Amino acid sequence: MSETQDIVINGDTILGDIVEHVAGGAEVIEKYFGNGCFTCPGIRMESINFGSTMHGIDAEVIIKELKELTGQE
Repeated sequence: MSETQDIVINGDTILGDIVEHVAGGAEVIEKYFGNGCFTCPGIRMESINFGSTMHGIDAEVIIKELKELTGQE
C-alpha cells in the first residue's frame, strides 16, 4: 500500500482504487462492506455507489469518511 495519491472521492470512485491508493481506505471499505470485498473480482469495477446499494448502506457516509482521510472535506 502506497501513501495516499491524488484520487477524487465520490460515488463513482472504484473500490479497488480506494484500497490501492488511499492510506486507510482498505479499513473503511472493510468496516462497511466486510472483508469479502478483498477477494471479490468486482472490487476492480464496482463503485462506492454500487457497493453501497448492494449492501444497503448510505454511500454518503462512506464518501464522507474517505474524504476525511484524503483531505477532500
